[in-house]
Amino acid sequence: MRLCYRIAERLRASSQRPLGLLRSSLVRERPGIAAEWQRDFQCSASLYAQASKPPSELERRIAAIPIERFRNFCIVAHVDHGKSTLSDRLLELTGTIEKGGNKQILDKLDVERERGITVKAQTCSMIYNYEGEDYLLHLVDTPGHVDFRAEVSRSYASCGGALLLVDASQGVQAQTVANFYLAFSQGLTLVPVINKVDLPSADPPRALEQMQSTFELDPAKAVLVSAKTGLNVEAVLPNVIEQIPHPVGDSTKPLRLLLVDSWYDNYKGVILLVRIFDGQIRPGNQIVSFVTGLKYFVGEVGIMYPYQTPQTVLRAGQVGYIYFNPGMKRSQEAKVGDTYTTVGSEKLVSPLPGFEEPKSMVFVAAFPVDQSDYQHLEDSINQIVLNDRSVTLQKESSEALGAGWRLGFLGTLHCSVFEDRLRQEHGASIIITPPTVPFKVVWSNGTETIIQNPALFPDKDVAHGKVAELQEPYVSATITLPEEYLGKVIELCESNRGDQIDLSFFTATQVILKYDIPLAQLVDDFFGKLKSATKGYASLDYEDAGFRRSNIQKLQLLVNKVPVDAVARVVHSSQAERLGRQWVTKFKEHVDRQMFEVVIQATAGKRVVARETIKPFRKDVLQKLHAADVTRRKKLLERQKEGRKKLKAVGNIAIDQKAFQGFLAK
Repeated sequence: MRLCYRIAERLRASSQRPLGLLRSSLVRERPGIAAEWQRDFQCSASLYAQASKPPSELERRIAAIPIERFRNFCIVAHVDHGKSTLSDRLLELTGTIEKGGNKQILDKLDVERERGITVKAQTCSMIYNYEGEDYLLHLVDTPGHVDFRAEVSRSYASCGGALLLVDASQGVQAQTVANFYLAFSQGLTLVPVINKVDLPSADPPRALEQMQSTFELDPAKAVLVSAKTGLNVEAVLPNVIEQIPHPVGDSTKPLRLLLVDSWYDNYKGVILLVRIFDGQIRPGNQIVSFVTGLKYFVGEVGIMYPYQTPQTVLRAGQVGYIYFNPGMKRSQEAKVGDTYTTVGSEKLVSPLPGFEEPKSMVFVAAFPVDQSDYQHLEDSINQIVLNDRSVTLQKESSEALGAGWRLGFLGTLHCSVFEDRLRQEHGASIIITPPTVPFKVVWSNGTETIIQNPALFPDKDVAHGKVAELQEPYVSATITLPEEYLGKVIELCESNRGDQIDLSFFTATQVILKYDIPLAQLVDDFFGKLKSATKGYASLDYEDAGFRRSNIQKLQLLVNKVPVDAVARVVHSSQAERLGRQWVTKFKEHVDRQMFEVVIQATAGKRVVARETIKPFRKDVLQKLHAADVTRRKKLLERQKEGRKKLKAVGNIAIDQKAFQGFLAK
């Protein structure tokens, strides 16, 4: 108390003196106050930084490697050609992981390990000693399925080259072709690698010939390996070092980094995967986003080795992770493709070209089995969406199924993986409606509307004269297949309203077939039908081909003339009758009999295309009659019929949730 009084007296007496003299006199008379004064007026930036630690052996090795000995590369291939297995062998070869450990160490999700597929691109840094010198290699393991092509294109932005992997037994397939052209358009150097050469059915010369004729890649530069057994894997990294160029950058320039990917951590907030193009970044730096303009203090920087390994600094040419302190709480602030720089250098740095955000191609409605689980399911969906921003989410309600959501996905596999994650990671019980695609309505006044929910599709009687044109989305599909299945595949494409664009033989026995197919047909298990028709030998790749005019209409299910909103779909007029018959036959199995007649109808516009009737429970009113007159029999039957009519007029059908679950089950 005495100290406070003396300070107040001193401040009153010295109100005319400069601040510096006042501070020096206070410090001189009471040295203990110096720390308190500094605590009040100290800049807070250092509070956000990491505590300095002595550099580790790994950091010292990385610091001694110049940018000329950096190599950033990814592995791209068709699905199931062995990318993740080859990644494991390379990590073991460089000593990043121990031999004989977990398989597919870069596949971190349970659903990835269970299905044997890669869903999200994963990264890892490695140090490799080649000819007596250390090289810093940055590897990206990419997904192979077409639904996750956006992950591949983002991976290319952080790399200077790619390993183009081809299965020796399968040869060049559709996604191989798509990945090649995507890499070629971005100017990446491609190193051909033939995998699975140990299989009895392997034919490496045929695969090399296909790569040369299709991509004009030199067979002499190809590496023949078996990732499973480790055969000749040691020849891959020397080829990477010799063929793939080093990244270009200057550590002395102002910071310029590209946001390649991000994910959410419950304790650290949003963690960013970044590629440093110029400058350096350390804990304690304050950086700013070019897109949002928001500023952050860097809390930690590091590399994936193979897990998060903190570093003192990331410099030009490196790929690593950063997170902030205080943390970035909203994943929407991390715009993939955004450029960051240090505060004050905004005018000295030009932003890097970003990425095109992937569009949702498939939409489903999701509802909880029990409405009391709504809040738990909402939290589960939001948690998964934090790490998968390609999912679009909006709330929806249904008279039959209650409150739910309409979810947009990149494809049917993406939707299936999302559903599996909800069930496995969060124990959610969920009803998923069949996938639908967006449609475009061109109105008579020239405006256009994209409709994602079939229930909102304009009815002909309501919008008569107002709708100028209806359009549906198409995709350009590339199918590679053996020549002997060509007839079956053409028949399948034609039956799915496809338009043939091109047919070419890239070897004597392999065919590339190009079709424009409606997206609605593609999501209706087209890939499964294609696999069945070709005994699993065909492969499929597709890309968006825009909207085209089409004769489409809404197919709806009515129960006693009351529409069931949960079961509505927009279909082509040529398929309305076939689907309508399937619907009413299947729905009849799941609706209970009533005391009155139940009529199930499928309507396309105003036209009833299919009908099924569930007969009522009937009391035998003639049981008490023996030899009565026929008029007496007719009188009793007519009276019963009148009662049925009254009951049908006032009766309501309560369709159980289990009926919808059974009907919507695949």
